[in-house]
Amino acid sequence: MIGLVDCNSFYVSCERVFQPRFLGLPVGVMSNNDGCVIALSNELKALGIKMGTPAFEIQHLVRQGRIHLLSSNYELYGDMSARVQEVLEEYSAGVEPYSIDEMFVRFDGFAKDQRLKHARQLHRKVRQFTGIPVCVGVAPTRTLAKLANRAAKKIPTYQGVCVLHPDSRETQVLLKKIELGDVWGVGRRLVERLAVIGIKSAWDLAQADPKRIRRQFSVTLERTTLELRGIPCIEMNDFHEPRQRIMTSRSFGKLTGDMSEIREAIRQHGQRGAEKLRSQNSLARAVLVFLKTNPFRQDLPQYSPSLILELPRPTNDSRAILSATGQALQRIYRKGYLYQKGGVMLLDLIDAGRQQLSLFDTPQSDADRQRSEKLMGVMDELNRRMGRSTVTLGRPSPGAAWHLRCANRSARYTTRWDELPIVRV
Repeated sequence: MIGLVDCNSFYVSCERVFQPRFLGLPVGVMSNNDGCVIALSNELKALGIKMGTPAFEIQHLVRQGRIHLLSSNYELYGDMSARVQEVLEEYSAGVEPYSIDEMFVRFDGFAKDQRLKHARQLHRKVRQFTGIPVCVGVAPTRTLAKLANRAAKKIPTYQGVCVLHPDSRETQVLLKKIELGDVWGVGRRLVERLAVIGIKSAWDLAQADPKRIRRQFSVTLERTTLELRGIPCIEMNDFHEPRQRIMTSRSFGKLTGDMSEIREAIRQHGQRGAEKLRSQNSLARAVLVFLKTNPFRQDLPQYSPSLILELPRPTNDSRAILSATGQALQRIYRKGYLYQKGGVMLLDLIDAGRQQLSLFDTPQSDADRQRSEKLMGVMDELNRRMGRSTVTLGRPSPGAAWHLRCANRSARYTTRWDELPIVRV
């Protein structure tokens, strides 16, 4: 058996932990640059506001005090996600993160009559130790666990916890009620194609011939069919496997053509990419830098260049990577354009412990590598302890155009000790 623990309205819940004044109020969290609403409390949903609603369309409700919109604070959310995972690891046999707010939890070793009790314990402990409300769905497969979690969230009688057994009457009734589009991995186009052959619900798919499904659709959908029957077929990817490329990119706070501002943004992306590279113990052989104008502003000239530069040797040293990104930017930048976005991608990654030395390497080269590793290690440790960007190569100008708009961002309560509110007793 496996469980899925899903944090309810996660971004909003994180904000409420540190700002309890928002409890019970309609609250939304906006995307980068305060563009649109990407997380909504139940109270905000009840007002008819949908996911993806542009923030400017509902600013009149903010001014009237009827709703509250907050800027996204991803450092806070990431930290709270790690806290939730720590609690689950303490009370379970293993945790497999699926996303920032969803984690699969192993129920190995629990007897059938103990599963519901343990699921309720997880439900209670996460809320007790982190302040984050969650729903827990338990089933023999990940696909059924997803559906159990959905039932726990949508059906009040479950009170946030649902345990399904594959041959039970309860599971059969639930599968008949669930629309095909709500099944994990079944997208809109698949729903339309399956409807042609009479498969319109999760129960219909579970009763279909798996071999026929494989012939007409794919092996992936065949596995989903078997999972709905309670036969485990889907294993999570190894989340500790190093990525093959690392992208750091973000839209600017506003359109800009200032070379110095764009250079600062590219430097920040390059440094962040190098940190990610070191965290997975990899080296990059090449760097890609790109810029983009706004394709929806047809009244402005359009230009979206990119350039790949090969590094002299595989590296994860921020200095070498920033040197390459600076050269690439210098070659692709053109005056007369207003840029909306820029980014850096680190390519052709290799394991740092398996790099092949050059014939031209000398003892001095090895000493340089060791000094580089020590320097980068000290930088990363200081940033880990004191907060991201405590130590950087160059300090960005405050208020530059490329900075994200985040007028309503909460303090970094759990990552920056110097921003903690002072409580006097």
